[in-house]
Amino acid sequence: MKITDARVVVSSPGRNYVTLVIETEDGITGIGDATLNGRELAVASYLRDHLCPLLIGRDARRIEDTWQYFYKGAYWRRGPVTMTAIAAIDVALWDIKGKAAGMPVYELLGGAAREGVMVYGHASGATLEDLSADFQHHLDLGYKAIRAQAAIPGIEKTYGIAPADGKLYEPASGAVPQEDTWETTAYLDFAPIMMAHVRKEFGYKVHVLHDVHHRLTPIEAGRLGASLEPYRPFWIEDPTPAEDQGAFRLIRQHTTTPIAVGEVFNSIWDCQQLITERLIDYVRASVSHAGGITHLRRIFSLAELYGVRSGSHGAGDLSPVSFAAALHVDLSIPNFGIQEYMGHRDPANEIFTTSYTFRDGYMHPGSKPGLGVEFNEEAAARFPFDPKYLPVNRRLDGSMHDW
Repeated sequence: MKITDARVVVSSPGRNYVTLVIETEDGITGIGDATLNGRELAVASYLRDHLCPLLIGRDARRIEDTWQYFYKGAYWRRGPVTMTAIAAIDVALWDIKGKAAGMPVYELLGGAAREGVMVYGHASGATLEDLSADFQHHLDLGYKAIRAQAAIPGIEKTYGIAPADGKLYEPASGAVPQEDTWETTAYLDFAPIMMAHVRKEFGYKVHVLHDVHHRLTPIEAGRLGASLEPYRPFWIEDPTPAEDQGAFRLIRQHTTTPIAVGEVFNSIWDCQQLITERLIDYVRASVSHAGGITHLRRIFSLAELYGVRSGSHGAGDLSPVSFAAALHVDLSIPNFGIQEYMGHRDPANEIFTTSYTFRDGYMHPGSKPGLGVEFNEEAAARFPFDPKYLPVNRRLDGSMHDW
């Protein structure tokens, strides 16, 4: 089953996506997601100029060999651009293999280990009352797990707050990144108030999550985790920048609040220490940024040995192709924890047709062969690339801070 064509399509149906299309001599087409938020064209070029020409003539069935060929063969390993490009190829090949076998991808991964995948949505508000209204909206939709974020009094803009006009809350700027401000003390004082409010309003039957977004030092994160313990959060996400894996040991010493981290991880080496030393409870690596289905399964297999569960990134900056691939992995692994789900707003559905479903807080990838996602290239051409950047953060004194 030789590959006859591989092409990259960059489009912006509401936000930018990079889609890889691979065709075989048998007439089977597979698709992969190569989107790297704010750096989309770097991955598109890496694929178009370096990897796609090497795909022509290769056997589409040899997924592991192709993965190793592009990972080891480049010499320059890892990094978000390289691993996102490899992921797109890997996912497209799994899509092809599933279609050739007449099976959904999860059947090729060993079959379903559960009936559905529990997902969490995002609730937010400019005030605690607004947060309550959005939280109730998600409960009405059927969510059993909800992330809670609220604007911090005294801070002009807070991460994770959806705009009132219903538009995406990031990326928020065009030619240059938007600059936000941050003040840690105000956040540490406010976060327990917000969590107490949610628990008082909605009780303890619903899972409540919270995203710190890499904003704290390890000791600050320990303080946050300890202050939230009475409210039993499902997790605090990305409490401190993840480059220093050993820093999480300090957080562990100060709190029993579960810790999730990993949306910025690109390989198993980024989380090896975190997993093997049990410094985290959930690893949030995503299929599109961590080398595809093939490599993400390696990460989750290592995590299983140490009682760490999955909690994959699933924001709107990953296309429906990535999300479908994540659901196939989620459904098949033994140590699944939870899956983020933000959904995709119109006009994305004019380009991507999906078979996954949501019901009573759970999702299922569907039974169609392959990933269960179809890509309309003609429709994609109507939505050209729209340059945008993620915001940046500055402290009140003007110095740079982690966004």
